[in-house]
Amino acid sequence: MNLRCTYCQTPFTLSMNEKIGALRLMHTENMHHYDAVCPHCRRANSVSRERLEMFTPGWQQAIATPLESASTTAPAAVTPKVESTPAPVASPSKPRHSSAAKKAETAAKSASKASDKKATSTVKKQKGK
Repeated sequence: MNLRCTYCQTPFTLSMNEKIGALRLMHTENMHHYDAVCPHCRRANSVSRERLEMFTPGWQQAIATPLESASTTAPAAVTPKVESTPAPVASPSKPRHSSAAKKAETAAKSASKASDKKATSTVKKQKGK
């Protein structure tokens, strides 16, 4: 079942095992919606029972089978796994600057260059007289 996160708009899918596990949970606890977790932003997206039933063929037989026999063939409810990437490590030789500090530094450099040009043109004008 293809879904799109309502918060970050990332597309993700629910496998057949997840759908059957969700329907089994909804049936036992008399729930009307299932919270599908987005693998990107980890927020819960509400999926209605009717939509899960519509996209899960044979869901009545899958719910009727005992949980033990279903778990031997496939896990009942598998949560999506997100591979965590290691955080980038800053090199110790370069200090980290904020963007505001970089902008201020660039502005200071351009101002000093402009003042140097003015001073040079003033000196040239005085020599020319």
